[in-house]
Formats: sequence, structure tokens, C-alpha cells
Amino acid sequence: MTGAGWRVVVLTVYPGVARFTTDALRRLGHEPVAVVGARSKAASQGMEVINEDTDVGGSAVAIASSPAAVASLAGAFRPEFLLTWSFPWLLSPELLSIPPRGSINYHPSLLPRHRGPNPLGWTIRAGDSDFGVTWHRMAPEYDTGPILAQKSTPVLEEDAAQEVYLRLCRLGLRMLPGVLKRVAAGDPGESQPSEGATGAPAFGEDYASIDWTNSARFVHDQVRAWSFTPGTGSVPGPFGDIDGTRYRVRRTTLRPSAPDDRLAVRVECSDGPLWVLE
Repeated sequence: MTGAGWRVVVLTVYPGVARFTTDALRRLGHEPVAVVGARSKAASQGMEVINEDTDVGGSAVAIASSPAAVASLAGAFRPEFLLTWSFPWLLSPELLSIPPRGSINYHPSLLPRHRGPNPLGWTIRAGDSDFGVTWHRMAPEYDTGPILAQKSTPVLEEDAAQEVYLRLCRLGLRMLPGVLKRVAAGDPGESQPSEGATGAPAFGEDYASIDWTNSARFVHDQVRAWSFTPGTGSVPGPFGDIDGTRYRVRRTTLRPSAPDDRLAVRVECSDGPLWVLE
């Protein structure tokens, strides 16, 4: 409990996120009065998205049809506090000025590193040793507001996207009570340093084709990086030629011996084999 409960509006496109954030807020003594989603084509690619019929345990659900509609929809619920987690659009200065307790955002990187819509993909592509979670106050530009809490978890060689999403969600939820205590105390957070800031845009054509003359590690990480990027852009990938046929490669392993899978395909890279599993 962080004092008298607040009227909170949660902004997210994913039903699971809506449910566990509203549950967590209720446990902490707050009132999640509404969940606002977004009718965004990019956000809906490959994953279930929230709609007007989604059950979030008694909170109202509203879906914005455009970025311009978010302020009026969220503002209609008279929020004292906003929480965003996986929301595709920038919040307007008008909306950010409404809640007296302010607005916070969950971002899956160690800000200021990997600002943007594709932080997990870039964590892998850049060869980082850790995934991260940052809770920060909202600012007019993406992922630039003062930091309220950060934690990291190691990048493992065979990490699958769904496993990492769940690991980071659990980490973010464990951090939330402490974050709300700082908010309740009026703590502004720590300003993000300019040093070390990087962007995390959608991957483009420059990363969409596999060159098997690269190292097995490079190709493995390229395939994994793409698996972490649903809905972040219109360019699909990565594609590679195997025995004269072009495939979209979805999963590989660096294990040196043949996996127990009759469909696995061995491909020679510059420094040794890579097994294509899917």
C-alpha cells in the first residue's frame, strides 16, 4: 500500500499485461479504473491484442483508433496516475499533464540503451550480456524520462522469446511496489545520462538476409534477434538459402552435436556448424 489509493489508467495493447498490471495495482491499494488499448496494425502482428470485450477484472476497457484519440479516452476516466506497458504510441503533452501523480512506463532495456520499439531485438543484435527492465517517468519523447528503477537479468545462449518476455514481466512486477513508493513520495527519479544512449528501431533490409559465411554465433544471434521483434516493422526476416531454397529461419542452436530432431538441418558457417531447427 502506498497511501490513499489512486485512480489509475493503464495503457497497453496486450490482454495479459492488462490483467496482471490491474491485479497488481489492486493488491497495492489502487483503483485501476480503465485500460486503454490501441487499434494499431503494427502492435497486432502475431500476438493477441486487447479489444472492447476483453475482461480485465472490472476495469473499463476503451480502444483508441488513433494517437490523437488517446488523450480524450484516457482523460475521460479522470486518472490520478497513468501506467503504460507495451503501448505503441507516444503520449501527448496534453495527456501527460492530466494525472497529478504523473505517468510511468515499463521499458525492457537498461535505458538510456535501446530506446525505441525494438529493445529486446537490439539487446541480442548488439551482443549485450544482460536484458534489462527500466521503470521511468514519462516525457514528451520516447523512453527519455527520469529513471525510477532498473534491474537486469543475464542473456542466455538458448533464450527463447516467450521465456524472456515472462522473465522480464515477472521482474517488472516485482519492481512495481518500490516504484510506486517513489511516486507517492514525489520522487522525480534520476535523469537519464546522454552518454550510452542508443536507439532500437525496427530491423530493416540490412539485417534481413543471412550470410552463412558469417560465424555461427553471428547467425544464431541474428535469428534470435528477429524472434524478439513481433510487430515492430514491415520488413520480415531473416531469410537464408539452404540447398538452393530460400527459407525464413526461425530457430537455430549452437549445440555441436545433432539435436534429437529429424527435421534439424546442419549448415556450415565460417567457423563451424549451425543447426537450423525451424
